[in-house]
Amino acid sequence: MIGIRAAFRLARTVLHLLWGVATAATVFAWLPERTRLFLKARWSQQLLEVLGVRIVADGVPPAHGLMVANHISWLDIYAINAVAPTTFLSKDDVLHWPVIGWLAKRVGTLFLERGSRTAALRAKEHLVTELRVGRLVGVFPEGTTGFGDHVAPFHAALFQSAIDAGVAVMPALIRYTDKQDRPTTATAYVGETSLWECLRSIVTASGVTVRVRFLAAIESTGADRRHLAHRSHQLISHALAEFIPSHGVPLAAHMEAGIPADPPGAPPSGSRPTGSRSRAPADSPPA
Repeated sequence: MIGIRAAFRLARTVLHLLWGVATAATVFAWLPERTRLFLKARWSQQLLEVLGVRIVADGVPPAHGLMVANHISWLDIYAINAVAPTTFLSKDDVLHWPVIGWLAKRVGTLFLERGSRTAALRAKEHLVTELRVGRLVGVFPEGTTGFGDHVAPFHAALFQSAIDAGVAVMPALIRYTDKQDRPTTATAYVGETSLWECLRSIVTASGVTVRVRFLAAIESTGADRRHLAHRSHQLISHALAEFIPSHGVPLAAHMEAGIPADPPGAPPSGSRPTGSRSRAPADSPPA
Protein backbone atom coordinates (compact mmCIF):
# COMPACT_ATOMS: atom_id res chain seq x y z
CA MET A 1 0.00 0.00 0.00
CA ILE A 2 1.09 3.56 -0.64
CA GLY A 3 -0.08 6.77 0.96
CA ILE A 4 -2.20 9.56 -0.47
CA ARG A 5 0.80 11.72 -1.32
CA ALA A 6 2.51 8.89 -3.18
CA ALA A 7 -0.68 8.03 -5.06
CA PHE A 8 -1.04 11.67 -6.08
CA ARG A 9 2.53 11.71 -7.36
CA LEU A 10 1.91 8.55 -9.36
CA ALA A 11 -1.25 9.97 -10.91
CA ARG A 12 0.57 13.13 -11.94
CA THR A 13 3.39 11.03 -13.38
CA VAL A 14 0.95 9.10 -15.58
CA LEU A 15 -0.60 12.33 -16.84
CA HIS A 16 2.84 13.78 -17.51
CA LEU A 17 3.83 10.69 -19.47
CA LEU A 18 0.66 10.96 -21.56
CA TRP A 19 1.47 14.60 -22.28
CA GLY A 20 4.91 13.53 -23.50
CA VAL A 21 3.33 10.90 -25.75
CA ALA A 22 0.95 13.44 -27.26
CA THR A 23 3.74 15.92 -27.95
CA ALA A 24 6.09 13.32 -29.42
CA ALA A 25 3.32 11.93 -31.65
CA THR A 26 2.35 15.31 -33.08
CA VAL A 27 4.70 18.30 -33.24
CA PHE A 28 8.02 17.25 -31.75
CA ALA A 29 9.71 15.98 -34.91
CA TRP A 30 8.78 19.13 -36.84
CA LEU A 31 10.17 21.63 -34.35
CA PRO A 32 13.57 23.34 -34.65
CA GLU A 33 16.30 21.53 -32.73
CA ARG A 34 16.67 24.38 -30.24
CA THR A 35 12.97 24.09 -29.40
CA ARG A 36 13.20 20.30 -29.07
CA LEU A 37 16.05 20.66 -26.61
CA PHE A 38 14.08 23.20 -24.60
CA LEU A 39 11.05 20.89 -24.46
CA LYS A 40 13.18 17.93 -23.45
CA ALA A 41 14.68 19.94 -20.58
CA ARG A 42 11.31 21.27 -19.45
CA TRP A 43 9.64 17.85 -19.59
CA SER A 44 12.46 16.37 -17.49
CA GLN A 45 12.27 19.21 -14.96
CA GLN A 46 8.55 18.68 -14.63
CA LEU A 47 8.96 14.92 -14.23
CA LEU A 48 11.33 15.42 -11.32
CA GLU A 49 8.86 17.87 -9.80
CA VAL A 50 5.85 15.54 -10.01
CA LEU A 51 7.94 12.73 -8.49
CA GLY A 52 8.83 14.99 -5.56
CA VAL A 53 12.53 15.19 -6.42
CA ARG A 54 14.36 18.51 -6.22
CA ILE A 55 17.30 19.13 -8.53
CA VAL A 56 20.45 21.11 -7.76
CA ALA A 57 23.09 21.65 -10.46
CA ASP A 58 26.66 22.77 -9.88
CA GLY A 59 29.13 23.86 -12.54
CA VAL A 60 28.56 24.84 -16.14
CA PRO A 61 26.24 22.48 -18.07
CA PRO A 62 27.90 21.53 -21.37
CA ALA A 63 26.17 22.13 -24.69
CA HIS A 64 28.11 19.59 -26.75
CA GLY A 65 30.69 16.83 -26.36
CA LEU A 66 30.62 13.34 -24.83
CA MET A 67 28.88 13.44 -21.44
CA VAL A 68 29.96 10.65 -19.06
CA ALA A 69 28.55 10.15 -15.57
CA ASN A 70 28.25 7.65 -12.75
CA HIS A 71 25.02 5.67 -12.81
CA ILE A 72 22.59 5.08 -9.95
CA SER A 73 19.05 5.17 -11.31
CA TRP A 74 16.89 5.53 -14.40
CA LEU A 75 16.24 8.98 -12.94
CA ASP A 76 19.83 9.99 -13.79
CA ILE A 77 18.82 10.52 -17.40
CA TYR A 78 16.09 12.99 -16.53
CA ALA A 79 18.29 14.79 -14.01
CA ILE A 80 20.90 15.40 -16.69
CA ASN A 81 18.31 16.30 -19.33
CA ALA A 82 16.72 18.81 -16.97
CA VAL A 83 19.83 21.00 -17.05
CA ALA A 84 21.72 19.81 -20.15
CA PRO A 85 19.48 18.21 -22.83
CA THR A 86 21.37 15.15 -24.02
CA THR A 87 21.09 12.36 -26.57
CA PHE A 88 21.70 9.09 -24.73
CA LEU A 89 22.88 5.70 -25.95
CA SER A 90 20.78 2.73 -24.86
CA LYS A 91 20.44 -0.98 -25.42
CA ASP A 92 18.08 -1.91 -28.22
CA ASP A 93 15.82 -3.98 -25.97
CA VAL A 94 14.45 -0.68 -24.62
CA LEU A 95 12.73 -0.39 -28.00
CA HIS A 96 10.41 -3.20 -26.92
CA TRP A 97 9.29 -1.47 -23.71
CA PRO A 98 5.65 -0.34 -23.90
CA VAL A 99 5.35 3.43 -24.48
CA ILE A 100 8.87 4.20 -23.18
CA GLY A 101 10.60 2.48 -26.09
CA TRP A 102 8.49 4.37 -28.59
CA LEU A 103 9.11 7.67 -26.84
CA ALA A 104 12.84 7.06 -26.60
CA LYS A 105 13.04 6.49 -30.34
CA ARG A 106 10.92 9.55 -31.12
CA VAL A 107 13.18 11.90 -29.16
CA GLY A 108 16.35 10.70 -30.87
CA THR A 109 17.84 8.08 -28.54
CA LEU A 110 20.68 6.07 -30.07
CA PHE A 111 20.41 2.31 -29.70
CA LEU A 112 23.11 -0.33 -29.41
CA GLU A 113 22.39 -3.72 -30.92
CA ARG A 114 23.85 -6.44 -28.76
CA GLY A 115 25.67 -9.56 -29.83
CA SER A 116 28.16 -8.53 -32.47
CA ARG A 117 31.20 -6.37 -33.04
CA THR A 118 29.56 -5.05 -36.19
CA ALA A 119 26.66 -3.69 -34.16
CA ALA A 120 29.08 -2.05 -31.73
CA LEU A 121 30.95 -0.40 -34.59
CA ARG A 122 27.66 0.83 -36.02
CA ALA A 123 26.74 2.37 -32.67
CA LYS A 124 30.11 4.09 -32.46
CA GLU A 125 29.60 5.56 -35.94
CA HIS A 126 26.24 6.93 -34.87
CA LEU A 127 27.83 8.46 -31.78
CA VAL A 128 30.56 10.08 -33.87
CA THR A 129 28.01 11.51 -36.30
CA GLU A 130 25.98 13.07 -33.47
CA LEU A 131 29.08 14.49 -31.83
CA ARG A 132 30.43 15.96 -35.05
CA VAL A 133 27.28 17.98 -35.67
CA GLY A 134 27.66 19.58 -32.23
CA ARG A 135 25.23 17.59 -30.10
CA LEU A 136 25.70 16.57 -26.49
CA VAL A 137 25.76 12.77 -26.30
CA GLY A 138 25.53 10.91 -22.98
CA VAL A 139 26.81 7.50 -21.89
CA PHE A 140 27.20 5.72 -18.55
CA PRO A 141 30.59 4.02 -18.91
CA GLU A 142 30.20 1.89 -15.77
CA GLY A 143 27.76 -0.16 -17.84
CA THR A 144 25.55 -0.77 -14.80
CA THR A 145 23.97 1.00 -11.84
CA GLY A 146 25.13 1.17 -8.23
CA PHE A 147 24.11 2.65 -4.89
CA GLY A 148 26.16 5.80 -5.43
CA ASP A 149 28.77 5.12 -2.75
CA HIS A 150 31.53 4.47 -5.27
CA VAL A 151 32.26 4.64 -8.99
CA ALA A 152 32.73 1.30 -10.74
CA PRO A 153 35.51 0.97 -13.34
CA PHE A 154 34.80 2.57 -16.69
CA HIS A 155 34.78 0.66 -19.95
CA ALA A 156 36.97 2.53 -22.41
CA ALA A 157 35.37 1.57 -25.72
CA LEU A 158 32.82 4.38 -25.94
CA PHE A 159 35.46 7.03 -25.32
CA GLN A 160 36.82 6.34 -28.81
CA SER A 161 33.86 8.24 -30.24
CA ALA A 162 35.09 11.47 -28.61
CA ILE A 163 38.52 10.98 -30.17
CA ASP A 164 37.14 10.21 -33.61
CA ALA A 165 34.80 13.21 -33.48
CA GLY A 166 37.45 15.53 -32.06
CA VAL A 167 35.31 16.64 -29.11
CA ALA A 168 35.91 16.93 -25.38
CA VAL A 169 34.73 14.48 -22.73
CA MET A 170 32.43 16.13 -20.19
CA PRO A 171 32.40 14.25 -16.83
CA ALA A 172 29.53 14.69 -14.37
CA LEU A 173 28.84 13.42 -10.86
CA ILE A 174 25.32 12.40 -9.86
CA ARG A 175 24.29 12.11 -6.19
CA TYR A 176 20.99 11.65 -4.39
CA THR A 177 20.46 13.03 -0.88
CA ASP A 178 17.65 13.13 1.67
CA LYS A 179 16.20 16.13 3.51
CA GLN A 180 19.19 16.10 5.91
CA ASP A 181 21.57 16.21 2.91
CA ARG A 182 22.70 12.64 3.61
CA PRO A 183 23.20 10.07 0.83
CA THR A 184 19.99 8.15 0.10
CA THR A 185 19.34 4.92 -1.80
CA ALA A 186 15.65 5.70 -2.32
CA THR A 187 16.23 6.14 -6.07
CA ALA A 188 18.71 3.29 -6.61
CA TYR A 189 17.75 0.96 -9.47
CA VAL A 190 20.02 -1.99 -8.82
CA GLY A 191 20.10 -5.77 -8.92
CA GLU A 192 16.66 -7.36 -9.15
CA THR A 193 14.77 -4.18 -8.28
CA SER A 194 11.86 -3.76 -10.69
CA LEU A 195 10.90 -0.46 -12.26
CA TRP A 196 7.71 -0.40 -10.20
CA GLU A 197 9.62 -1.06 -6.96
CA CYS A 198 12.04 1.75 -7.75
CA LEU A 199 9.24 4.13 -8.71
CA ARG A 200 7.33 3.31 -5.53
CA SER A 201 10.45 3.97 -3.47
CA ILE A 202 10.85 7.38 -5.10
CA VAL A 203 7.26 8.58 -4.70
CA THR A 204 7.06 7.43 -1.09
CA ALA A 205 10.33 9.10 -0.13
CA SER A 206 10.43 12.59 1.34
CA GLY A 207 12.85 15.38 0.61
CA VAL A 208 14.92 13.65 -2.10
CA THR A 209 17.34 15.88 -4.00
CA VAL A 210 19.34 14.90 -7.06
CA ARG A 211 22.59 16.79 -7.34
CA VAL A 212 24.38 17.02 -10.68
CA ARG A 213 27.90 18.38 -10.61
CA PHE A 214 29.53 19.17 -13.96
CA LEU A 215 33.29 18.74 -13.82
CA ALA A 216 36.21 20.02 -15.89
CA ALA A 217 36.19 19.05 -19.56
CA ILE A 218 38.85 16.64 -20.81
CA GLU A 219 40.23 17.34 -24.27
CA SER A 220 40.48 14.29 -26.50
CA THR A 221 43.18 15.64 -28.81
CA GLY A 222 46.27 13.45 -28.58
CA ALA A 223 44.69 11.12 -26.00
CA ASP A 224 43.75 7.47 -26.24
CA ARG A 225 40.46 6.06 -25.02
CA ARG A 226 41.93 4.33 -21.96
CA HIS A 227 43.44 7.63 -20.81
CA LEU A 228 40.11 9.41 -21.29
CA ALA A 229 38.29 6.69 -19.38
CA HIS A 230 40.87 6.74 -16.58
CA ARG A 231 40.87 10.52 -16.26
CA SER A 232 37.06 10.73 -16.29
CA HIS A 233 36.81 8.03 -13.64
CA GLN A 234 39.41 9.86 -11.56
CA LEU A 235 37.58 13.20 -11.68
CA ILE A 236 34.20 11.71 -10.83
CA SER A 237 35.64 9.53 -8.05
CA HIS A 238 37.47 12.46 -6.46
CA ALA A 239 34.34 14.61 -6.63
CA LEU A 240 32.33 11.85 -4.93
CA ALA A 241 35.01 11.42 -2.26
CA GLU A 242 34.45 15.01 -1.15
CA PHE A 243 30.99 13.97 0.02
CA ILE A 244 31.53 10.31 1.02
CA PRO A 245 35.15 10.13 2.23
CA SER A 246 34.56 7.12 4.48
CA HIS A 247 33.03 4.79 1.88
CA GLY A 248 36.27 3.70 0.31
CA VAL A 249 35.68 5.42 -3.01
CA PRO A 250 38.18 3.81 -5.40
CA LEU A 251 40.86 6.49 -5.48
CA ALA A 252 43.91 4.29 -4.92
CA ALA A 253 43.57 0.57 -5.57
CA HIS A 254 40.66 1.11 -7.93
CA MET A 255 42.55 3.74 -9.86
CA GLU A 256 45.83 1.87 -9.91
CA ALA A 257 44.05 -1.18 -11.27
CA GLY A 258 43.30 0.89 -14.35
CA ILE A 259 40.42 0.71 -16.74
CA PRO A 260 39.02 -2.69 -17.69
CA ALA A 261 39.86 -4.08 -21.09
CA ASP A 262 37.44 -3.17 -23.85
CA PRO A 263 34.64 -5.71 -24.21
CA PRO A 264 33.77 -7.16 -27.62
CA GLY A 265 31.12 -4.45 -28.00
CA ALA A 266 30.87 -1.03 -26.44
CA PRO A 267 28.82 -1.11 -23.22
CA PRO A 268 25.48 0.64 -23.57
CA SER A 269 24.34 3.62 -21.59
CA GLY A 270 21.85 2.71 -18.93
CA SER A 271 22.68 -1.00 -18.98
CA ARG A 272 21.99 -3.30 -16.08
CA PRO A 273 23.73 -6.26 -14.46
CA THR A 274 23.33 -9.45 -16.48
CA GLY A 275 20.17 -11.26 -15.54
CA SER A 276 18.57 -8.23 -13.91
CA ARG A 277 14.97 -7.75 -14.92
CA SER A 278 15.16 -3.98 -14.48
CA ARG A 279 16.87 -1.63 -16.90
CA ALA A 280 17.27 2.09 -17.04
CA PRO A 281 15.25 3.86 -19.75
CA ALA A 282 17.18 5.51 -22.48
CA ASP A 283 16.05 9.07 -22.86
CA SER A 284 13.36 11.47 -21.86
CA PRO A 285 10.28 12.22 -23.89
CA PRO A 286 9.49 15.85 -24.55
CA ALA A 287 6.89 18.02 -22.97
